[in-house]
Amino acid sequence: MLTKGIGGFYYVQTENGWYECKARGVFRKNEIIPTVGDRVRISVISEETKKGSLDEIYERKNLLIRPAVSNVDHFIIVAPSKSPDFDPYFVDKLLVFCELYDIEPLLVINKNDLDKGTQYGSLYEAIGYHVIYANTVNGEGISDIKNAVSGGINVFAGFSGAGKSSILNLLVENVELKTGEISKLTRGRHTTRHCELFEIAPDTYVADTPGFSSLEIDFAIPYLDSLFPEFREAVCQFKGCSHTKEKGCGVLKLLNEGKIASSRYESYRTIYEKIKDIKPWKKR
Repeated sequence: MLTKGIGGFYYVQTENGWYECKARGVFRKNEIIPTVGDRVRISVISEETKKGSLDEIYERKNLLIRPAVSNVDHFIIVAPSKSPDFDPYFVDKLLVFCELYDIEPLLVINKNDLDKGTQYGSLYEAIGYHVIYANTVNGEGISDIKNAVSGGINVFAGFSGAGKSSILNLLVENVELKTGEISKLTRGRHTTRHCELFEIAPDTYVADTPGFSSLEIDFAIPYLDSLFPEFREAVCQFKGCSHTKEKGCGVLKLLNEGKIASSRYESYRTIYEKIKDIKPWKKR
């Protein structure tokens, strides 16, 4: 697996350790950029110096662009119940990303020592999302998070003050011991900020980058309503309903009946207004 890429060098973890690789010219010719998280095939050039050639990238199941990471299995959204206040739009925006890229989301309601946060978590549990209540004061919920992210590539997002870093510190304690080999390969050569995967348990990786908290939906999504699971049972009178003001709108009917939370609908409207005039060919 490609765990780090910087300065034209790609660091690939194999059963025989890490190898520093250069990508074959065919990738540049075909405008393919190797990405952290890629499952790849390499050729060993020197076993002594752990140098290799990156020859093939296997098919990706998904690819996030900013920051770039592929084959993401779990997206852990850390949202505090208090101090700062819970931000439903932040959560809903990232859940849309999960639905769009076929990533399993995990919502962590943090700081439940200050406020239990069940008024928020129960809303998302009712939709069908996995929610864990946590706090880093006594470690509540940390073992549940570890179990939930076991196996695969995990990305974390949480705005400033949400407690994401504190949770990560508890999850990745002693991670330096697991990443020592690649650190020796790269120490002193590159200092630019980059995305990197750390193995925190067998076959379990965490992406180390701050960028996921600032993901924005700034591209066209012609089927935005389908990315809100509770909207899917709505039956609208007219095809192509925007669910904003149309007569006979099934979503507005469910909203008025209390079957769709007002905060979720407001998130939908906010995203809809942001992207409604974006041309469909704009790249993600």
